[in-house]
Amino acid sequence: MNLLVALDVLIRRQSVSLAAEELHLSQSAMSNSLSRLRDYFQDDLLTQVGRKMVLTHHAQQLEQPVRDILVLIEASLMLVPGFDPTTSVREFKICVSDYTLYTLVPYVLEVANEQKSSVKLNFLPQVGDPKKELDRSEADLLIIPSIFCSDDHPSEPLHEDEFRCVVWSHSHLALGDMTIEKFLSAGHICMQPPNSNPSFETYSFEKAGIHRNIQIRAFSFSCLPSLLIGTDRIATLQNTLVKKAISQGLALTSMAPPVELPRLQEHMQWHKYQNADLGMIWLREVFKEAVKRLLSD
Repeated sequence: MNLLVALDVLIRRQSVSLAAEELHLSQSAMSNSLSRLRDYFQDDLLTQVGRKMVLTHHAQQLEQPVRDILVLIEASLMLVPGFDPTTSVREFKICVSDYTLYTLVPYVLEVANEQKSSVKLNFLPQVGDPKKELDRSEADLLIIPSIFCSDDHPSEPLHEDEFRCVVWSHSHLALGDMTIEKFLSAGHICMQPPNSNPSFETYSFEKAGIHRNIQIRAFSFSCLPSLLIGTDRIATLQNTLVKKAISQGLALTSMAPPVELPRLQEHMQWHKYQNADLGMIWLREVFKEAVKRLLSD
């Protein structure tokens, strides 16, 4: 079992020293583990190419099966007879966009607090491939658009949101409806996730063949409303986020986009081995109750 853990980390970090650091072992102990693994598999697993260590073909083939074994063992250990959120100190790792963090998570914390929950919630940014976060057990729950969900793991609809074009209320763009001519001639502000898929609205515009004049890119949805103030630019944002920004006093005008965009369908997704995990079931119910409160406000 210890060698499986070592192999998993060696494959992921592709470095003896980094793997040793992550597992809190000496470099000589990790080198010894690698030597034993090489003997067992009759393969180098990691080979030196220039200044870097790279995976052999056999190591690449082992990556997913080894990760699945470890995730299955971890999930099995969580299958306790009961789960009590008032006494559990378990930590849940939840990947969310800052849109979800800004609009929905406050209600999640409210619901958990009312239940006197003692669990720990670790909200992680979506900066990579969400599926890999689940596969590697680096996240317990994803809150992502349905189009980005993996077919390998179960998911459940959480809520929907529509998109609105938003401008500074004192901009000439705030006069009248948002026509396609105004939309295409104006500069735009958009959110670009770091090292990840394009944002959903960018994906939708590209699919519709609409090419915006994007002048400002930022890594956060929640900052975009304030970046519009004092400018003649447009941001296309989730309506829930727009309403919250306006309620907080920002001088913004919201209007329908000049082209029909699909509604944002947010899903929850979790690892297939955690389907019967009582803690995960509780967490998903907390999110569903939080959505009810978000939509009722």
